[in-house]
Amino acid sequence: MLQRDQLLDQLAHIGEMRPGSLVARFRKCGKPSCHCAKKGAQAHGPSYSLTRPVAGKTVTRIIPDGPAVQRTRQQLQEYHRFRQLVRQLIAVSEQICDGQLRQAGSEADDNKKNLARRPARR
Repeated sequence: MLQRDQLLDQLAHIGEMRPGSLVARFRKCGKPSCHCAKKGAQAHGPSYSLTRPVAGKTVTRIIPDGPAVQRTRQQLQEYHRFRQLVRQLIAVSEQICDGQLRQAGSEADDNKKNLARRPARR
């Protein structure tokens, strides 16, 4: 139970979170006079996009460069931490439930044994 309580406490302190993947993209603008049009030249960027599935479709959101990128990274990390804590909580909870089943089963076996030891009434 102690491990379960610790996990619940950690879950209670989860910060802002969001699912998805943050990708830095470099693009060529397509203007023939731009520096990026030259062969082997570096493209414009990075520009950041956050993608995630919503109702079976991929949704993309542009994240502005600067502090928003770092904040989004932290939110993604917090989401991964949340998912890991939930997985751990489920595993611990299953162990607790299995222990309760074993205990209930052994108590039922003890009750059956006690009934068998009683002398029969006539």
